[in-house]
Amino acid sequence: MTQGRIVPGTAAYRRVTLAMFLAGLATFALLYATQALLPLIAEEYDASSSQTGLTVSSATGALALAILPLSALSERWGRARVMVISLVVAGVLGLGAALAPTLSVLVLLRALQGLALAGVPAVAIAYLGERVDPAALGQAVGSYVAGNAIGGLAGRLVPSVVADLAGWRIGVASLAAGTLLVTLALYRTMPARDRQPGRREHTHSVPLRLLVTVSGRHLADPRLRGLYVLAFCCMGSFVALYNYVGFRLVAPPYDVRPAVVGLVYLSYVAGSASSAVAGRLADAWGRRRVLLGGLAVFCAGVALTLPTPFPVVLSGLVVATTGFFAVHATASGWVAKRATHARAHASALYLLAYYTGSSVLGWALGLPFEYAGWGWLVGCVLAILSVATAVAVRLGRSA
Repeated sequence: MTQGRIVPGTAAYRRVTLAMFLAGLATFALLYATQALLPLIAEEYDASSSQTGLTVSSATGALALAILPLSALSERWGRARVMVISLVVAGVLGLGAALAPTLSVLVLLRALQGLALAGVPAVAIAYLGERVDPAALGQAVGSYVAGNAIGGLAGRLVPSVVADLAGWRIGVASLAAGTLLVTLALYRTMPARDRQPGRREHTHSVPLRLLVTVSGRHLADPRLRGLYVLAFCCMGSFVALYNYVGFRLVAPPYDVRPAVVGLVYLSYVAGSASSAVAGRLADAWGRRRVLLGGLAVFCAGVALTLPTPFPVVLSGLVVATTGFFAVHATASGWVAKRATHARAHASALYLLAYYTGSSVLGWALGLPFEYAGWGWLVGCVLAILSVATAVAVRLGRSA
């Protein structure tokens, strides 16, 4: 170990990376639990695509608002403790969401769920940055993001398959119950020292009253600012793509069933693989190169969803997912390594931008789809990704 940090090849490293894989899995499964079900929810509540999209945007928006306060709280309570409590509360709220009598109540419960879930992304990467040897940080972060990808898959696939048999409410409830079991496994997998009550994994403590000052220091770094812009643009584009592809597929000429819509999210397997590979490549080749490569793949995949044939649309989603997760794994790891102080806050700002993009663009890009069709949504996404690419090019010139 370097200065007490965990290194690859040890039992502690395997436990930490597995625990963070499970944390990412549970978080993303709950966060996007309604996404594949949006057409069914719209039908039950007689709502539009953009209105039902709020069941996703409310969760991600609330999560964005809670990230900075919970990152500060973790400085006092301990990162592992905050992550476990957050997932338990979010799982219970997920069970409640399955009983929502109106769309407004469902949106409110999803917002509360987002507030609870913020405890994991607010501290996960900082936790790894402080516990894992810097030389292996990219690989460790890649494992966490791979868990995000598999969680994203489970959060769409499980509810949609169950909903096809028993309705969307049972689908949401079954997912919430499953993530509570994953949280138990996460707790038992964490290294024993991290499960101790009040255990602090970090070496620095930033008082809550200095939160704004610390955030300002991070925003003064041009490279960190660029990474935050990337997070906003890429996550917002990615969520919009998946928010509304279900509405496209349940309509002519496809007319597919909810379970088939859920199968579309099997493309997340490609994201799991690409995030793990991107972490290793970033350590070996440099983060800027991997970022630009991931953005190029992302754009190519988005463009491939334009043609009508279902296999082509599906292949486009697979390619876009591969590119997105490569970008996310690389950018989030770069933030953790770039920050020289208050690493939790640097990562929290990245995730604030990330989930704000999910909330704002994930909803707003539904409007061109609703009024002008899929081609307009794709055009808007590609325009946003061109901005992200320009920012990534400039990262190498930042001070």
